[in-house]
Amino acid sequence: MTQDAPIIIGLGANLPSRFGPPEATLTAALAAVELKGLRVVRQSRFWRTAPVPVSDQPWFVNAVAVIETALAPAEVLARLHAIEREFGRVRGALNEARLLDLDLIAYGRMVETGDLTLPHPRLTSRAFVLLPLAEVAPNWVHPVTGARLSDLVAALPADQAAVPSAL
Repeated sequence: MTQDAPIIIGLGANLPSRFGPPEATLTAALAAVELKGLRVVRQSRFWRTAPVPVSDQPWFVNAVAVIETALAPAEVLARLHAIEREFGRVRGALNEARLLDLDLIAYGRMVETGDLTLPHPRLTSRAFVLLPLAEVAPNWVHPVTGARLSDLVAALPADQAAVPSAL
């Protein structure tokens, strides 16, 4: 992939894991990504973000990373899900609290539908993806709509609280 069309993964957690608080979990997850043959070339800082949709569960810690790999998108997603399982994630209800969430956000300019939709279908309305993404790929353009990242950030819903983590 190129610098203006990278492979992007999202990371999030709002429950402690065996690695410690969410920040420690995400740090360990980035190391696990490397062990799965996905080379991390850039990562955002951690962001504290309100749950989406708004709920009383703990705030999340989120980040975005740019990776390099020769693997196909479905295999990248399979490896991300394997890491989630290795960390103890059990998928249950939609939008529930979780100790680790790894998503394939975009795979260059590739567009796929079916079992795997690329780019991620909800990324354009989520501050917890777009704000960290602006740190690692500020010139990113949505491969389907042609929308610039800066315009997507400007259009974010006002109720999505997100601040860079102090940790």
